[in-house]
Amino acid sequence: MTRPVRILLFSTLYPSSARPLHGVFVETRLRELLALGGVECKVVAPVPWYPSTNPGHGKYARMAATPKHEQFNGIDVSHPRYVVVPKVGMNITPLFLAFSSYLALRKLKRDGFDFDVIDAHYYYPDGVAAALMGRWFKKPVTITARGTDVNLFPDFRWPGALVRWASRQASASIGVSAALVERMKQVGMPPEKMHVMRNGVDLQRFQQLPRQAMREQLGVQGSPVLLTVGNLHEHKGQQLVLEAFAQLRSRHPGYLQSSLYIVGQGPDRAQLLRRAAELNLADQVHLVGTVPNAELARWYSAADVLLLASSREGWPNVLLEAMACGTPVVATRVGGVPEIVQTPLVGHVVDKRTPDALAQAVEALLHPQRPALSGVANTVTAGDDAELRRSQIRAYAQGFGWERTSRDQLALFQSLASIG
Repeated sequence: MTRPVRILLFSTLYPSSARPLHGVFVETRLRELLALGGVECKVVAPVPWYPSTNPGHGKYARMAATPKHEQFNGIDVSHPRYVVVPKVGMNITPLFLAFSSYLALRKLKRDGFDFDVIDAHYYYPDGVAAALMGRWFKKPVTITARGTDVNLFPDFRWPGALVRWASRQASASIGVSAALVERMKQVGMPPEKMHVMRNGVDLQRFQQLPRQAMREQLGVQGSPVLLTVGNLHEHKGQQLVLEAFAQLRSRHPGYLQSSLYIVGQGPDRAQLLRRAAELNLADQVHLVGTVPNAELARWYSAADVLLLASSREGWPNVLLEAMACGTPVVATRVGGVPEIVQTPLVGHVVDKRTPDALAQAVEALLHPQRPALSGVANTVTAGDDAELRRSQIRAYAQGFGWERTSRDQLALFQSLASIG
């Protein structure tokens, strides 16, 4: 009988008991792979060193409170500390990351877990550190690119050189969308090592729930209800969504009772609150804050449409999560978005990252009986049943489960480990 492949997952983007929402998409992919079988895995998820667990220090305190070792959701996880140096940190972090993690990997081998493959997530700095450790331990390395790591860092001289070096050292490079793989080729990474392995959606966690019941449970008011989910940061575009919401309310009486819910936390929170007040929308715009991943299905189900106005993405999971809950989407044409939103049944992709383009797409999506605006096609007749459409959107999302990606991963790992 063939023994399981032993995988060492390496990433700073992995959740912990102190930061349970951090990098949950990496954990989800691992969880789905383990459910398939044929794999044993331990995780090394380094955390930046910080001297204080005082709650007043916010996210840094949570990093400091992360245990050195834990069983997180049934998976063995080590959290070695690494030093981040201000100003020059971007250039030298991969080295500190590799040096600080070396002892953790050596301990795993000494304790009997002689891993076959290092599976790294996020190309910079994690992938560069993994490539170094692959050389030190003489193990094959796979590196998964997820978005910013190859959309942004290759444009910097030294990080870009390290990314390209790591891609040559790696046995395989994985992109979570075809668009991301094209970007990897453009920045000089070896095309013969590339694989597209898209993120799936957890169809058990994200299900179609009764809309009105969810609104009552969450205290959601107004109609239609617009939703955006993500870190509150300029590149996620919450301010553009806010401006689009203001345009919808000013242009059409049908939106006077509408509301916008913004789920997430980040540096743009105060700015968003100020802008909502300036637009006299303080009572209609609600900043919800952080919501546990397991609770997001209620928010998706409560909404009439999810908006994502990002300037860059790899494979935005929020779109699939919303659609799995039966909610249509409007999103900017970046990264893997067009690969997710392939039919007007489930939403619209806008070419211009502007409030006007977003507003027009929302209107065409929710009020298809009105004339199409600026080339946004009407695709649903006025007589369509809303619940039927929600079920159809859910059915579409079911085509994006995890099985294919998990099988592709297993085959790749078996090949690299010479097993199977």
